Formats: sequence, structure tokens, C-alpha cells
Amino acid sequence: MPVKKIIIVLWSVLLVLSFFFMLQPQLTNADQLDDINKQLADLNNDLNKSIAATKPVESELKSMQGQIVSIKNQVVFIEGDIVTKKKSIDEGYKNLADKEKLISLTIRDFYIKSYNDSPILVLLSLNNANDATRAIAYQHAKTNQDKQIITSIALSISDLEKRKADLIEEQKFLVTAKSSLDEKAVKLDKIIAGAKGFQSDLSGKIAALSAKQQEIISAKSGNTTLTVGGGESADELIASKRGFNEQGASGSFGVFSFGAYTHRKGMSQYGAKGRAESGQDFKTILKAYYGKEPVSKDTGGTIKVSGFGDLDFETTYLYGIAEMPSSWHPEALKAQAVAARTYALRYKSEGREICADEGCQVFNKGKSDSPPDAWKQAVDSTKGQVLEDVVTYFASTHGGYASPIGWDTNDGTGGANFIDKAWEKIGGSPWLYKAWWRQGYSNSSSTCGRSVPWLNSQEMADIINAARFRDDRVTPITTSCWGGNPYSMDELRAKANGPSSVSSASVLQGNGSSSEVVFQTNIGEIRLSASAFKEAFNLRAPGYVRIPQTGFAFFNIEYK
Repeated sequence: MPVKKIIIVLWSVLLVLSFFFMLQPQLTNADQLDDINKQLADLNNDLNKSIAATKPVESELKSMQGQIVSIKNQVVFIEGDIVTKKKSIDEGYKNLADKEKLISLTIRDFYIKSYNDSPILVLLSLNNANDATRAIAYQHAKTNQDKQIITSIALSISDLEKRKADLIEEQKFLVTAKSSLDEKAVKLDKIIAGAKGFQSDLSGKIAALSAKQQEIISAKSGNTTLTVGGGESADELIASKRGFNEQGASGSFGVFSFGAYTHRKGMSQYGAKGRAESGQDFKTILKAYYGKEPVSKDTGGTIKVSGFGDLDFETTYLYGIAEMPSSWHPEALKAQAVAARTYALRYKSEGREICADEGCQVFNKGKSDSPPDAWKQAVDSTKGQVLEDVVTYFASTHGGYASPIGWDTNDGTGGANFIDKAWEKIGGSPWLYKAWWRQGYSNSSSTCGRSVPWLNSQEMADIINAARFRDDRVTPITTSCWGGNPYSMDELRAKANGPSSVSSASVLQGNGSSSEVVFQTNIGEIRLSASAFKEAFNLRAPGYVRIPQTGFAFFNIEYK
């Protein structure tokens, strides 16, 4: 057979084998590559959607990261498979090199034999028919063997070439796929970094917002504890319910707090006054508020007082306690003396310095040097008497409810008329039920330009909108006393998609606390938790209008 025919045969074999290999298990990798392409397309689509999103959701980004990890794992598998294939192909070419001489000799021998060894020449050259038959059979077998060798080597060549071509294509794809994956990973990292940056920026804004707003809320809330002090306070008519009823315009809302700047712990000073005026002695009063009666202790010696040095505990320091007017009932004064002694004894016993203001209890050097007779008698008559194992907190007015006793009323119960039964009302507290609107708690302090402590319909709607929407511009609109760049009422309403007017309000009360506020507005009924309303009220209400309570919300809204 001519060499040209052999080459044609070999290429024909190669074509057949190429088609054959296309149908073999290599399709598994092709399917994987197609699957990767699809996943990459899906990932790219998801990535574009995520990039276009205003606020990327971190859970979705993590899912996309998971997809990339999964695809990379597949790529790693295929890379390993490629390494195995390349090794096999390299070994095939190495073995094929050893067979080059064999195929050359075989093709040459096959050609010579096919050209010279005709059956007629064989018959003529042999002695008999048997020899001729054997020779022809041998020649035929040898020819078949040569054909098998040529075909086998041709198939090996075809297989190696096909596998090499497939390998090159897979390697090209992997280069592209890995480049695409790296690109997607970089973009995804940027998105995640952007999302984290957004969250960090948002956290920073929230922190700044909280700092600014907390400053306002703290200034309006109970960050100090109100005590009666040495002079008896009088109520302010315009901040009372009677003043609201007499002077409030139609459509006004008065927000009245039950109690003043108070933690509601321990003794109510006005409650003690009311109890004393109703016949209770100091021991009964102390037991009512602290659960214990006094015992005698050795209280001789000195105490360190900030700004004054070491003072005699009984006859100098206690004489100067200015926490209750000396004109009050003697039993109330005795209860205050025992409470003050007990509170200060902890500092004395531990050798610590006690402050001289409302952060501890108020000490007045002038009063100490010349104590009012009623107060001096209260201290002297209870000398050494203290309450054991209790911190004797006290404040002016708790609002009719105290810890741990609960309702501080003459029958120990609450209800709609608890104000009328409250010991603080009986004691004449001016802060039991009051609308707070001045800076601090002095009736002569600034009102930040306001003429009344109540709100109109639009101002109350503005408080609701402050509860519905919050950012750093939600601050009082009265910049003259608070500064900042607050939203106008119209701007905040647009942000909150809230009401522009309120027609009524009611407060649901619990056991010594408010639970929910229900408003009827121009866009329907709106309900807010009492704590949410209190926070929004103290943040957005104009001027110094506020609910001055510490750690709880106990208020009512009057509507006229």
C-alpha cells in the first residue's frame, strides 16, 4: 500500500476516533464547565443586582460568596483532573516515541511485502502446494499483524491528539473562568466592604445622633433627683391641671407627669409629710418606705465631706442636711434624719468622702452652724438610730408609686382616682401631677421663649412623627435653646409619612406606669408605646417641655 494511502487511512482513523471520543465520558467535564458558566452568569446577574441595590443585604452577599467558593472548588477539581490528563498525555507521547521506530519499520515492511510478496510469486518459488499454502497463510497473518500494529499506533496518536486538544480547550476555559471568578470576587469584596463601610458610617451617624440626641434627652429627663431642699416649693398655676383647664386653648394637649425628677426608690419626702400629718410616727413612716424600723448604732466620730473636710458626724454634718424644710411635721423630720444618717453612715464606716450636693445628699454649712430648732431636735432625738442593710434613697415626689412598696396611697391601691388617695397629695406636693416646661425645676427658670407648657394639635402630631422617624435632624425646633438644624414640621411629616393634626389622645396605664398612648389623627388611629412616646417627646418637644422621669414612663395627656 502506498504511503499516501497509509496516511489517508490514519487520518480516517483519527476522524473516527475523534467522533468516538466526543461521545465518551469527557462529557462529564463539559457538563461541569457548562454548569460553571451558568453559575457564573447567574452570579454575575446577582452581583449586578446587588451592586444596584441601595442597601446590600449581607446575607445575600454571603450567599454569593458561597457560590464563588463552590465554583472555585469545582475549578480546583477540574484543575486536578487536567493535571492527571496532562500526565497521562505526556506518558502517552513518551511511549509513542518508543514506537516511532517500530511503526516506521512496520510500515516499510508492510509496503515492501504488499509490493513484492504476491501469491503467484510465492507459488512459483516453493517446491509444493503445502509449502505454498503455509507461506501464504504466514504472509497473510504477518500482514494482519502489521495492520494491527499500524492501527493501534494510529489510534494512540488519534487519542493523544484529541486529548491534547481537549486539554488545551479546558485550560483556556479555566484561565478565563478563574479570571472571571477573581474579578467577581474583587467586585464582591468591594460590595461587602462598601456594605460594611455603609454600616460603619451608619453606626457612626447613629453614635453621633445618639450623642447629640442623648444630650437633649438627658437634659429633659430625670438625670438628677429632685428633693425638697431647705425652702418649700410652690406649684406654678400654668403648669397645673387647673391652669390648663382655665388657660388652655381649645385643641390643646397637656402632658402631665406623675412625679418629678425621681428614681421612685425609698422614701417620698412629701409622702412622709402627708403620713406624718395624718398621724403616723417616724418609725411607721420608715417601715412603710424601707420595710424596716430603726435600730441603735454607735455613730460617734467624724465623716469626710467634700469641700469641708472632716466634720463631726452627728452634731455638725447631720445638723447641716438641707433636704427637708424645718417647718414640716416633726415626725417627717425624724424620718428624714434617720434616712440621712443611714445613707451617710456607709461613707463614714468605709472612710469614704461624701459629696455635699444632690449627687449624695445636700449639706449646708450655714444650716450646720445654726441649725433650725425643729431639725436639731429631729437629729438629736433620733441620735444613733439607723436602718440596717438598706440604702435609704429618697426623693421629693415619686408620683404616687414607689419601689418596693407599690402604690403610695392611703389604702395601698391604685385605680383611676389614685391621685386623690396619694400620700404626696395629702402632703401637698406641687410636683405630683405637673406639666414640666421650664429649664431645671425652678418656677422662675427660662421657658425658651414659650408662653405655655402645652402643645397644639400640629405640635403633638410632630411628636408622633418624631417617634415614627429618627435621624440626626430630629431635635427640638426651638434652635434658640438647643441649636442644630432640625427638620421643620412639614419636613418631618414627609419623612415619617405621618399625621399633620391630632384630634384626641388617651394613655393606657398599668401598675404604676404608662403602657401605651392612643392618638386619633387625620390619617387614622396611631398607637405608640409609652416609652417610645416619652423618648420622642423629650427629644422633639419645643423648648424645655418634657417628662422628667428616670428609667420609667408614668404620665397622662389631657386634651381640651
